[in-house]
Order: sequence, then structure tokens, then C-alpha cells
Amino acid sequence: MVGDVVGRPGRHAMAALLPELRQRHGVDIVVANGENAAGGVGLTPTTAEEFFQAGVDIITSGNHIWHHKEIIPILETESRILRPLNMPPGVPGHGYMVTHQVMVVNLLGRVFLGHFDCPFRAMDHLLENIDHKPPVVLVDFHAEATAEKIALGWYLDGRVSAVLGTHTHVGTVDTRVLPQGTAFVSDVGMVGAADSVIGDDIELVIERFLTLMPHRLSVGKGNAIFNSVLVEVEQESGKALNISRLDLELSK
Repeated sequence: MVGDVVGRPGRHAMAALLPELRQRHGVDIVVANGENAAGGVGLTPTTAEEFFQAGVDIITSGNHIWHHKEIIPILETESRILRPLNMPPGVPGHGYMVTHQVMVVNLLGRVFLGHFDCPFRAMDHLLENIDHKPPVVLVDFHAEATAEKIALGWYLDGRVSAVLGTHTHVGTVDTRVLPQGTAFVSDVGMVGAADSVIGDDIELVIERFLTLMPHRLSVGKGNAIFNSVLVEVEQESGKALNISRLDLELSK
């Protein structure tokens, strides 16, 4: 699982590092969060294609997935791009998919993010009603509050293979396998400019905090960090055996 990919520096680092990482660790499936890939906000068909060319199998997203209008019809036809499952009925796209005997689910948190359907109940409904559910289930929980992420991890312990948090762009050090076999981390982190404020230009972010005046932020520049986690799962049972961080830096 690759953390939130932010703008051009993130896409460049992913293209440069992911193919070798995938080969070195014998990775079966790569999931990456792409909701900040296009100029720091949202996803476009062109940037999505860069993900697939780099070796990503499934792109997850979050609250910014609707930012670029041209991606909306693509969500209906491209099953490899997910929007959050717990959106209201009638929203375009899909919240989960099954590939290589793995089900990947995208959920969106509610604390500090907005009014969405309950991610806990949405996941219950999916697990109880899906036909031919594979043993291996990975959840990208795109959420702000650490407590909400941890709570969902415990709620789904033993029912899914992994609950992996995204959204804050700050990788956490709480990787663990919960008692019933679910791998967990509060936040995978990001792939983007190392000298930045969660991927954005430092001076522009500081100016916004000082003045409270709204203005468009630019993606940071320079060397990039690559945050990800590697999850090992026993295929027949769907139980996680191990989760570890893979954090790299790419010099410009």
C-alpha cells in the first residue's frame, strides 16, 4: 500500500521507485491512494494512467476525488479506480473491487471531514452481502482522526486482512497485526516533496496560517519521500502475518 501520492513530485517518485520495490519484495498487488495526484488535489485520467504505468494495480481515493470533473465518468468505466464506498446512493463509481483473489475497499472517515454514510456500517453491509468474498480483504480508510482509524481497525479485526489509514500525509509508527489477524497502521504517509507541509509549498502554507486568507496552494519541490507499507497475508485464511513500513527518499 502506497501512501497519498501528491502532485508531480509524488508521481515521479512512484514511477522511479515502485517497479524495483515491487520486484525486490515479490509483491502480488499494489494499491496506491491517488486523490492528491493531479496538482496536489484530485485525480485525472492522465495522472491515473501514470499510476498504472508505474505498476499500481488499484487506485484508491478520498474526499478530493471529485475535484477534476473529467474523472467522474471514468469512475463508472474503470474498475481499478475506487471512490469511497460510504458515499450516498447514486454517486458515480465503485467503492470496492476484487482482483487477483483480493478485495480492496475504500472507506472515508467522518470526523473532521464531513457528512458521509457510516463507514463502520457500510463495511458491515458489504461483508454480509457480497457474493464470493475472497479471503484477503484490504481496506484503505481515508480519515483524519487517528481515533476513528484505530476504532475501525479493532472493529474489523479478524474480518479483514488489513486496515490501512491514509489522508494525513504523515506516516505513523503503529504498524501491528491485531489479535485476530488484521494488519493495521493509522496512516501510511505520502509520496511527495520531502521539504514541504504535507506535500505543499512551505511558504504558501505558512502564509495561509498567518493571514487566514484563502489562496491556492502549490505542490512542494525538491527531493521526494516515498511512504508505504508491506503487508504479508496468508492467502487461504486471509490472516495477516506481518506488516512493515517501507520508507524511501528520492533525490532530485
